Amino acid sequence: MEKIAFLFPGQGAQTVGMGRNLYDHLPAARRLFDRAAETLGYNLADVCFNGPEGRLNSTEVSQPAIFVTSLAALELLKQDHPEVVERCEAAAGLSLGEYTALVFAGALSFDDGLRVVQRRGQAMQAAADAVPSGMVSILGLERDQVRQLCQQASAAGRLEIANLLCPGNIVVSGHRAACEQAVPLAQEMGAMKAIPLAVAGAFHTEIMRPAEGPLAHALAEVALNSPRIPVISNVDAQPHREPDDIRRTLVRQVLSPVLWEESVRRLLADGFNHFYEIGPGRVLKGLLKRIDRKTPCDTVP
Repeated sequence: MEKIAFLFPGQGAQTVGMGRNLYDHLPAARRLFDRAAETLGYNLADVCFNGPEGRLNSTEVSQPAIFVTSLAALELLKQDHPEVVERCEAAAGLSLGEYTALVFAGALSFDDGLRVVQRRGQAMQAAADAVPSGMVSILGLERDQVRQLCQQASAAGRLEIANLLCPGNIVVSGHRAACEQAVPLAQEMGAMKAIPLAVAGAFHTEIMRPAEGPLAHALAEVALNSPRIPVISNVDAQPHREPDDIRRTLVRQVLSPVLWEESVRRLLADGFNHFYEIGPGRVLKGLLKRIDRKTPCDTVP
């Protein structure tokens, strides 16, 4: 028996041109981009389709951009394969994508979700601007080795595990000097690669603490309902039903490691055997293959 779950991408999946075909050929997608322009106060579609790349990649723009583009892609799936949408029984999203998943699950309206995502992006950008910091992707080391790496780099500044994505793919996050130390340390420890990421700052660490208050305030101002299907939280790889619990975990999420591998394994353990990655890019499909090569994952669009 096929059991379907939807996965929604996070920041980093953005590319100039994303969503253009959806906007041009799908009225429901066009309406989402037009509503987004009214809420955000700028033409999001134009930035998504035409850039410039630097603006699209900024945290305060890329987060609303991926959120809206992912939900526009969902409209395509609703049109072409409504039976798949009706049969979806759970959802998860990588960091920002958790908000998209909550909108799909009926916990947040599109407009309220977009307002919170906009405020989240602004608050995270401000926290990043206040402290020179960054993130580094470490490929080919075990979790205990990466913890040891973080301890060794701590002489240069705070460095923490930020994303546990799949076996052998862990992202560390922290002060810029510590990130710079992480690259040669990872190589000395036998890592396949250590890649500094093009992000504004040290997401999913204590360095994001200044974003906590603004995000909590934004979440307190919107209506949140119990999701109609389970949405797996990045913070603890568990579903949460109570609106106040969801608010608390979403605030914790910007300060805590993203437990993506554990979240996917939770869905697999619950019997989910067919996934759909909905939104720009194919990152989540690639991560799933590293976690469980046999489980299929379709991408939309």
